[in-house]
Amino acid sequence: MTQTIKIFDTTLRDGEQTPGVSLNANEKVEIALALARLKVDIIEAGFPIASPGDFAAVSRIAAEVKGPVIAALARAEKTDIETAAKAIAAAERPRIHTFIATSDIHLEYKLRMSRQQVLEAARDAVRYAKSFVNDVEFSAEDATRSDWDYLCQVYGAAIAAGATVINIPDTVGFIMPDEYGALIRYIRENTPGADKVDISVHCHNDLGMAIANSLAAIKHGATQVECTVNGLGERAGNAAVEELALALHTRRDYYKIGTNIDLKQIYRTSRLVSSLAGVIIQPNKAVVGDNAFAHESGIHQHGVMNNALTYEIINPETVGIPVNQIVLGKHSGRHAFEERLRHLGHNLDKETVSSLFRQFKELADRKKAVYDRDIEALVMVKEPTKQEGWFQLAYHHVVSGNQTLATASVRLKTKEGMLECAACGDGPVDAVFKAVEQAVGFPVVLQDYQLKAVTAGQDALGEATVRIEQDNKSFSGRGLSTDVIEASARAYVNAINKMLETCGMPEIRAAAGGI
Repeated sequence: MTQTIKIFDTTLRDGEQTPGVSLNANEKVEIALALARLKVDIIEAGFPIASPGDFAAVSRIAAEVKGPVIAALARAEKTDIETAAKAIAAAERPRIHTFIATSDIHLEYKLRMSRQQVLEAARDAVRYAKSFVNDVEFSAEDATRSDWDYLCQVYGAAIAAGATVINIPDTVGFIMPDEYGALIRYIRENTPGADKVDISVHCHNDLGMAIANSLAAIKHGATQVECTVNGLGERAGNAAVEELALALHTRRDYYKIGTNIDLKQIYRTSRLVSSLAGVIIQPNKAVVGDNAFAHESGIHQHGVMNNALTYEIINPETVGIPVNQIVLGKHSGRHAFEERLRHLGHNLDKETVSSLFRQFKELADRKKAVYDRDIEALVMVKEPTKQEGWFQLAYHHVVSGNQTLATASVRLKTKEGMLECAACGDGPVDAVFKAVEQAVGFPVVLQDYQLKAVTAGQDALGEATVRIEQDNKSFSGRGLSTDVIEASARAYVNAINKMLETCGMPEIRAAAGGI
């Protein structure tokens, strides 16, 4: 290997801009810690000026996450830059990432500024950010629709002002790989000082070109790639970190470039982000989808049985995918369970292990065999402790049939005592959701509901995902059970708890007219 590409992960900033995704501070810290274990080089922790909650989350990540550079985003404005500097003050290796648009369409219709004004704003922003930190990244928003010579002028001014990284984003996923490679090469060859800084790329996937464009950029001199776990992000998302890392690893004969990514952490990081963000991974998603290593064609199956290399260019174990073998059952003890957790790469505190072991024993009583994927699901979809959450599902009962009106009754445990309600609905899930809604005492707006099996078999663990809305914000919840109605109810209650953590019970009830 002659070079290592730096991986700039923006899951917590651009990834959180995925429609329907809203992460709280604890979830962001958990993801940031996972990204550190994945060994990304830079974590863009958020956009501190956006809200007090974002500022608090970035500050916690800066203080608690060690190893990667911790970056905070800021517009080319003094207040943004000052806020970003405060948020990352505790970081071991802080970076301010400042940006302004450079395309004529953005200048005319969004910024209402001249090219000269934007150039001066970029230079001044970098210079001001440099007064707080040594590491400053500058991005020219909508670079791929900007005039190339003007881009070189702006980047040159940013470098002269102290930028250590210049980012060339394909903000709207517009450019094609050959064009992008030529643009990277042009900027590298025509920007004063470009040889002294990292050249970064940030590709959106609107036309499905994010990974192809990122790889083309690497071929033409990019030294940093910005991406997200599972390709999360605005609109069609960003380049996916797992796809980029595996492309460079699998075709290292061609690129002769590597990354610092710990490939065995890819699968569990992907599942963690999917669980906390409430975005289910499509089955045919490259590298981490459920079908990524499945072979249905008879010809394919025959080849794989004789030699996996006939159709598998990636060994599933390379990315940390657990093999579906029966490992534990109802008679397995805590020691065996802890050993299996360690084998799967989870180093958890005693309290978390105790909670997971209790859930495992409950699951083992329902299932004949507990698979690695079942255990991974328990780790990712954490049950609340007695001290967490406004509500906990204590009991549910449903009666339903094709010629019977579905009815459900639920009992929710709260700090003040038990709440019980019953309701009818259009099917068992609708009925139990309505019963929960009546029990909590305020209306809940359901945006999305999805259900899937974690493993195969009649006793498979069901995983439910629910997304609800309040004040134009989305909150997701997950639930697990061999009973899919119970899994659905747990997911619904989990989403409500997340909503209340952000919005507060008095505010919700006031907005609902005192219900």
